[in-house]
Amino acid sequence: MEIPFHPQVSDERPLVERIVSLAPSNTEIAYYLGLGEQIVGVCDDSAWPPDARTKAKVGMDLQIDAAKVAALHPDLILASLSVPGMEKCVAAVRERGLDAIVLDPKSLENVLENIEEVAVAAGVPLRGKRLAGDMRARFRHVELAVGGRERPSVYWEWWPKPLCSPGARSWMVDIVRLAGGRMLFSDVDKESFFFEEPQLLNANPDAIVLCWVGAIAHKQDPAKVYARPGWGAVNAVRHRRVFALPDTLFAAPGPRLADGAETLAKVLHPGVSL
Repeated sequence: MEIPFHPQVSDERPLVERIVSLAPSNTEIAYYLGLGEQIVGVCDDSAWPPDARTKAKVGMDLQIDAAKVAALHPDLILASLSVPGMEKCVAAVRERGLDAIVLDPKSLENVLENIEEVAVAAGVPLRGKRLAGDMRARFRHVELAVGGRERPSVYWEWWPKPLCSPGARSWMVDIVRLAGGRMLFSDVDKESFFFEEPQLLNANPDAIVLCWVGAIAHKQDPAKVYARPGWGAVNAVRHRRVFALPDTLFAAPGPRLADGAETLAKVLHPGVSL
């Protein structure tokens, strides 16, 4: 799925010169704010935009090498608790006398606020306002495009074994709502959670979206859901409404969520004009 990359530009001069990002979502935020030249290091799994792959690597997002971070002499470090376990990495960096901005989004509005927060810290607040404003406009356009249509219940699968879904404290609840759906398990007060199969079968969702994260993302296939024993009576399976979407548009709380919302709306409501 080809997504164009259009960074923000302005006459603002960044107040920072050496940015290190410890999470893919932060890397994307910084790039979309037009700070690519200021980024000197990223976590190993930062792959978007393509230029991120050329930057110095400081370890996987849960195995950040604090010594490598310190060696880059950063004047701005970006971390995110959207990566479970990132707290230990932040603590290791701080033990070396370095500080970090730690983002912790629980909703789509939080994501937009985080973008503006990073922009202010980098000295480009107008770019942050513009980027967040552009995203809000795109979200609103999606919401209006699917308005008045029947809203299917949606089971969003982050992980297959054990089954894992977003909960109420995830930006995905907002994304699914904007795209014209109703997130299953949106009443569970967690960012994400594991659950037993009978809960899903009893909930009987109208649509299932596979959005497996990490190393197994390339293995997701609706055929695997259609073949799951006991799932044949689920509405989504009976009506062949099982979809696979890339985690790159949904799992990282950053600018590409707007692309994700548009993509999901087209999947849930074929023929919608966006």
